[in-house]
Amino acid sequence: MNFNLTQIPNRTTRPRTSGLTMVMDKGLSINEVHNFISVNGPHTDIVKLGFGTSFVTPNLREKIEVYQSYNMPIYFGGTLFEAFLIRNQFDDYIAVCKDYGINYVEVSDGSVSIPHAEKCGYIEKLTRHATVLSEVGSKDAAHIIPPYKWIELMRAELEAGSSYVIAEAREAGNVGIYRGSGEVREGLVQEILTQIPEEKIIWEAPQKAQQLYFLELIGCNVNLGNIAPNEVIPLETMRIGLRGDTFDLYLDKK
Repeated sequence: MNFNLTQIPNRTTRPRTSGLTMVMDKGLSINEVHNFISVNGPHTDIVKLGFGTSFVTPNLREKIEVYQSYNMPIYFGGTLFEAFLIRNQFDDYIAVCKDYGINYVEVSDGSVSIPHAEKCGYIEKLTRHATVLSEVGSKDAAHIIPPYKWIELMRAELEAGSSYVIAEAREAGNVGIYRGSGEVREGLVQEILTQIPEEKIIWEAPQKAQQLYFLELIGCNVNLGNIAPNEVIPLETMRIGLRGDTFDLYLDKK
């Protein structure tokens, strides 16, 4: 850090296995990627090319190579995986990932219905090629999954080979583990944590109030995802108590 301050919590450092910040890139230019990494690189662990944006992004290969030149893990959004899958192009999806040198993949079923045993089968197959992140939860706000089912699904996907399970929230943070208003479904979250290790869950938390909830509940090294590129530094300051929302969290109260 740039100067000395006492009573700062111990943050993990890259490459980390907990305290992850996953950023959603919805269309940064190549120059913007360079600028983003120059400022946010130490505080960013994984970058997701959101939903299906990689299909229409100009100069995609060059953009991916820029991220890779900074040793920044990058992967295609789960919606792209589902788009290949629903078109019976699973093998094509693997080939595309290999062609672009993508070694992280997201397996999700937020937009399509996949029998869970089949989803776990895709996870098992993809672990031969990449680090797998699997997403649990529906993008359909009307589809409410009870807590016991979240736990069952997460456990099975970790056992199938997922390195992390992602708790669905969409880019807006208004489905899955959140109500339509963006409010956290606290009972659901806390029940999940009784059975699934916190370090194995990436909580999608695009809104500041959602990030704050998980920082207060789990601590500065909680895994958070769907963070906007311009929110990485603000989030990092909130993680370590240098933003008004968390200013008192780590101070000695004596």
